[in-house]
Amino acid sequence: MDSHADHPPLIPAAAARAEIRVVNSRFLAQLLPTGDVAAARRAIADVRAALPDATHHVYAYVIGHGATTTLGMSDDGEPSGTAGRPVLAILRGSGLGDATLVVTRWFGGTLLGTGGLVHAYGGAARAVLDVVERVPRIIRCTLLATLPYTCYELARRALQAADARIDDETFTDVVSVLFTLPERNAAGLTAALVELSAGRALVERIDG
Repeated sequence: MDSHADHPPLIPAAAARAEIRVVNSRFLAQLLPTGDVAAARRAIADVRAALPDATHHVYAYVIGHGATTTLGMSDDGEPSGTAGRPVLAILRGSGLGDATLVVTRWFGGTLLGTGGLVHAYGGAARAVLDVVERVPRIIRCTLLATLPYTCYELARRALQAADARIDDETFTDVVSVLFTLPERNAAGLTAALVELSAGRALVERIDG
């Protein structure tokens, strides 16, 4: 049995932030929803651009879930292993995917030492994970339905009921509708379109 069917993977519902202070240094942790590595890199760049006066922008990201997970991290100038690694370990331990965690530090003039840095960056990561809202990741797929004009209005109602988003429509001698919907609804909607068109609808999956 696929455990993900009963317990879908979790992602951040929205960006979250938390701040801690350790000795004289300020640590701002931001957790950002990022659906792919390109989005993670953009999010990190945006944080750097928004906070140019900071000393370090340490980050870690987890993209995907399970066997398809892609990981990334950076110490951004802190001693190796004292910043990016603990942030990544805590992010992975949270169970979240499609998430990027950036911890920005403003140096306060007091060196924290190796153990102090691990504790500080880990503490900032935990602080933001304590406040972020988690939601199930909904896996979506893209389908193309071709059907007669006479079925168009019924088909639109069926798509709406299945939480489908129409991306494109083409009207020739038939109607072609490109749409995206939660994967769990795909089989039921396909059957409904075939039934309401008396078998004349053709539904193809086009996202691989």
